[in-house]
Amino acid sequence: MSSPIGSRKTRVLVVGSSNTDLVVFCERLPKPGETVLGGEFKMFGGGKGANQAVAAARAGGDVTFLGAYGSDSFGDAARERLAKEGIRLDRFQRITNAPSGVALILVDGVTRDNLIAVAKSANESVDSAMIAGARSSFEAADVVISQLEIKDEAIEAVAQICHETGSPFILNPAPTRPLSRMVYERVHILVVNEHEASSLSGEEDIEAALAWFEKQGCRAVVITLGAAGAKYVSFGDGKHGSVPATKVVPVDTTGAGDCFVGWLGVGVAEGLGLEEAVQRAVKAASLATTRPGAQDGMPYREEVVSNSPEAH
Repeated sequence: MSSPIGSRKTRVLVVGSSNTDLVVFCERLPKPGETVLGGEFKMFGGGKGANQAVAAARAGGDVTFLGAYGSDSFGDAARERLAKEGIRLDRFQRITNAPSGVALILVDGVTRDNLIAVAKSANESVDSAMIAGARSSFEAADVVISQLEIKDEAIEAVAQICHETGSPFILNPAPTRPLSRMVYERVHILVVNEHEASSLSGEEDIEAALAWFEKQGCRAVVITLGAAGAKYVSFGDGKHGSVPATKVVPVDTTGAGDCFVGWLGVGVAEGLGLEEAVQRAVKAASLATTRPGAQDGMPYREEVVSNSPEAH
């Protein structure tokens, strides 16, 4: 575990996807086969990996991003956005035979709910070989964060190398798909929303889902509950609880979950207990929903942590 952030910034390695979000704000979300006219269009930086990297950087972490982008204007712009956040990009590789990631997002103008579709892209190039080649970055990391917008083999390689190096591994299994038992056993903290928890476990009840995750070998699970906050449990010591969300008027919920994960990672890297790390992450994610855009909406440390010498 790293020394406190007062002596140096904690080192965060984020492994994952980078996308450009093409967003239409609609009066309401269309039904299948329906066209809804009159929505406002905006373009933002996105991708769950890049989002979490930006969140962690603004939370005060010294962030390295491991991912891939294509040889196109979307990729060049994505790299420039991350560079402006002070994120280390020596592990962010340019791929010549694939386009950069693009996500199509519809946002409901009333409820602020969203629908998201992500195209195949250079993100598919993040594989076990790329992970193995970055071993020194894993060895240096105080925490490693990943998601499921990259290949299964990459996720399994991340889980294994974290196990070998002793780096705490936070996994956000989104978008959901089945995981191997090895991954569950290697993850230090699994972060899911209630829909993902149900999809992975086959259980509608949250307590039943938590019991299922424990049987898979998980050490700790955090379930985010949107406007209701988050629920956490550490199976090793039995610590558990709920954290209410900060009351806000949401503008755009896109990226709020990624904000939570990035902030949670920095909290864990700084040595916070699970409850305190979740509390901080909930506060940050609540703030993120009050602003448009996944990356643009991420709050800075000074907005979440009082009297922070590392505030931007």
